[in-house]
Amino acid sequence: MTTTPTSYAALLQLDRAQATPLYRQICERFRAAIEQGLLQPGERLASARSLAGELGVARGTVELAYAELVGQGYLEARGQAGTVVSPALPRRRPARSAAPVGKAPAGPPLAPVPMPRPFQLGLPALDAFPRKLWTRLAARRARSLALADLHYGDPAGHAPLREAIAAHLLVARGIACGPAQVFVTAGHRASIALVARALLAPGERVWLEDPGFPQTHEVLQDAGQRVVPIPVDEEGLRVAQGRRRAPDARLAVVTPSHQAPLGYAMSMARRLELLAWAQTARAWIVEDDYDGEYRYAGHPLPALKSLDRQERVLYAGTFSKVLYPGLALAYLVVPAPLVERFARAARVTSNGCPQLIQAVVCDFMREGHFARHIKKMRLLYARRRTVLAAELQRAFGDAVRVELRSGGMHLIARFHGLGDDQTLSQRAQAAGLSCRALSERYQAGPRTEGLLMSFTNIATQPEARRLVAKLRAALAVN
Repeated sequence: MTTTPTSYAALLQLDRAQATPLYRQICERFRAAIEQGLLQPGERLASARSLAGELGVARGTVELAYAELVGQGYLEARGQAGTVVSPALPRRRPARSAAPVGKAPAGPPLAPVPMPRPFQLGLPALDAFPRKLWTRLAARRARSLALADLHYGDPAGHAPLREAIAAHLLVARGIACGPAQVFVTAGHRASIALVARALLAPGERVWLEDPGFPQTHEVLQDAGQRVVPIPVDEEGLRVAQGRRRAPDARLAVVTPSHQAPLGYAMSMARRLELLAWAQTARAWIVEDDYDGEYRYAGHPLPALKSLDRQERVLYAGTFSKVLYPGLALAYLVVPAPLVERFARAARVTSNGCPQLIQAVVCDFMREGHFARHIKKMRLLYARRRTVLAAELQRAFGDAVRVELRSGGMHLIARFHGLGDDQTLSQRAQAAGLSCRALSERYQAGPRTEGLLMSFTNIATQPEARRLVAKLRAALAVN
């Protein structure tokens, strides 16, 4: 298969101050690019007319260079089909440290994106994603692109997708909202950053769960907020502690459906207490419902937002945990009185997310695939976590206590007599296993220990047994 490069300006970089003729410079640059593997055998080159226009030289100059390279065996002329790099040449891999021809190295080579490692947190089951269906929907959308689709979209999100999200939330999470209240963002960090920009002034205090999600802390701290860690117990965020530590806080970020990372569901009493605090303090609550769809005992809990009668809760959801993280799409539902404020903030900070991707997600939701996929994943994850928990118990016996909550995408394994959890995590990481230390998720004390382990991508019992055996060896269990 041949390809046509779109630009040669950076590749060729002609120097008119040199005594070397321009056609000879073109020859040398093309020859070097071929020998370095930047141009591969069979790759089609730009036409002489097109390249001459791009370089600002006469067409005859390029034709002379092409003719010389054909004579040297580097290129092959195919008449109306154009000119290609000679297929007879050996295929070369581009040197990782090679800089563009004629340029000094700009820095170290870019590292390839690594494949996810076993037990990596936050990943849905990539092997169970309906790729063929997704490809068909994406191809259909690409074929139907209109001129308007090539322009910037609404920074608040693709209107049909916002409508689909609002409809889904009403049915699945009990949240009644209009499409205008839904803002599509480029992931969880972007949602939190949008909240900070729209609602908070630098230096204002924010309650965060302790332990909690490190990225939320990083985004708010970078935005200039003063983060106040509030301890969590079996009922969720300890609101009374928050009142004592930071009574003037302007925002609280919570994970009430499945506390990240302990897994507790916030009790109804604690939810009502938190809502009462927000109303009295005229503060805001961000409900981070990162994996609320996944509950293995009974139906998913109603969202905190569904209890909000005073318009103090902002609901943050994500497609990364349900579909796949490469989408980099999330959404934020804001109270109706805040719509204009958030619309202004969105216009200032973003051109919006890619319209084509948003349209594909919209089709996936509107045609019923989204709801079916969630149901399928809920059953799949229930089986996979049961298998992993059983293998951990079989391999470690009394040395481990596996904690399974009512929902979520990870479990907590608490080991006894093997060392502290950060040391165990380092040993697991060295063995290629992405187990994370629970104690690292705390900002203040007291800390509890354990390894956080995802089960979503462990497809079979033999795979679970193999990985647990590898973990056992890494933790130096006799």
